[in-house]
Amino acid sequence: MAKVKPFKGVRPPRHLVEEVASRPYDVLNSEEARKEAEGNEKSLYHIIKPEIDFEPGFDEHHPDVYDKAVENFMNFQDKGWLVQDEKENYYIYAQTMDGRTQYGFVVGAWVDDYMNGRIKKHELTRRDKEEDRMKHVRCNNANIEPVFFAFPDNETLEQIIRDVTKNEPEYDFIAPDGFGHTFWVIDKDETIATITEEFEKIPNLYIADGHHRSAAAALVGNEKAKNNPDHKGDEEYNYFMAVAFPASHLRIIDYNRVVKDLNGLTEAEFLAKVAENFIVEEKGEETYHPSGLHNFALYLGGKWYSLTAKEGTYDDNDPIGVLDVTVSSNLILRDILGINDLRSDKRIDFVGGIRGLEELKRRVDNGEMKMALALYPVTMDQLIAIADSGNIMPPKTTWFEPKLRSGLVIHKLD
Repeated sequence: MAKVKPFKGVRPPRHLVEEVASRPYDVLNSEEARKEAEGNEKSLYHIIKPEIDFEPGFDEHHPDVYDKAVENFMNFQDKGWLVQDEKENYYIYAQTMDGRTQYGFVVGAWVDDYMNGRIKKHELTRRDKEEDRMKHVRCNNANIEPVFFAFPDNETLEQIIRDVTKNEPEYDFIAPDGFGHTFWVIDKDETIATITEEFEKIPNLYIADGHHRSAAAALVGNEKAKNNPDHKGDEEYNYFMAVAFPASHLRIIDYNRVVKDLNGLTEAEFLAKVAENFIVEEKGEETYHPSGLHNFALYLGGKWYSLTAKEGTYDDNDPIGVLDVTVSSNLILRDILGINDLRSDKRIDFVGGIRGLEELKRRVDNGEMKMALALYPVTMDQLIAIADSGNIMPPKTTWFEPKLRSGLVIHKLD
């Protein structure tokens, strides 16, 4: 059963939250972070992307950069830009995009649940990326940024969300990207006890986004336990910070593909090969959106096409075989275009659906790419089914939006 605990959050005073809060470290590069933090000494980028305090081009993995993160984290606390709560609280964090709001609980998630597989994954992680975040957690002795979990819906927890969010929030602002962020502190002991009890009834938590951050946070906690001769099991490092959303609140958006060439084929030859496994319908110049599972939108030569996978090309009884990312990866990208490894092949790139299908069209029309393929988004039910079956999703399958804003609350490991 899922074990969570409240914690003494380290967070900005209300009047500073918009200056401190930032996008997550992994959605922008060093130059973009430098630009966003320009003129703002309170920006969390100074802690999560501290290379911005060095000359452009400085190695972001240099030991001096991690040291700078520690120095800046201490500095933020000394100056009162980050202040630790006096008691252990839970928090509710709401995000609003396109008029739709999702509410999550900010909790300390148990390291052992990650190590034992009760916190379920659906993606592979890369060791180099894990190692970078492990160093960051280790040197700061804190989870500066939360990870993003989903859990099966629970009516008692929904009622707590309804009750708490009637009160005035601690933070309420719209970030520069237009997404709303609202945050409440749950400090009533009775409500805190109920949240802990209700999570104990939930068999599994699911990593929605942030597999590398989850791995890094859990592995550092596990490492601290092994290195402490007096380890008892109730230390703060046994938990890492997560925002856990009821699954029904979350919506996965499409994650699309653009490819540089047709593997030596003409457009006509390519379409003929596609037609062996798909019903191909030309849709003209107006943007075509996939209509449902097993329907794809292809943009090629200034035109949109509907591709519907023929019966027998997918397996609806197999949690991986049913995925449109599997169907398109096997029957188009691999069999026709010769792209076998989505992680490493330089001929393919991926575009999050937040950018819209116009971005696919733009990248083909400007000659950078030859064709684009838009997929119908995966559902939360599919993600949970895959995680429960112990399978791993193909690369670049899920895109969650909005991303969690970093800097609303931090979890110290001591």
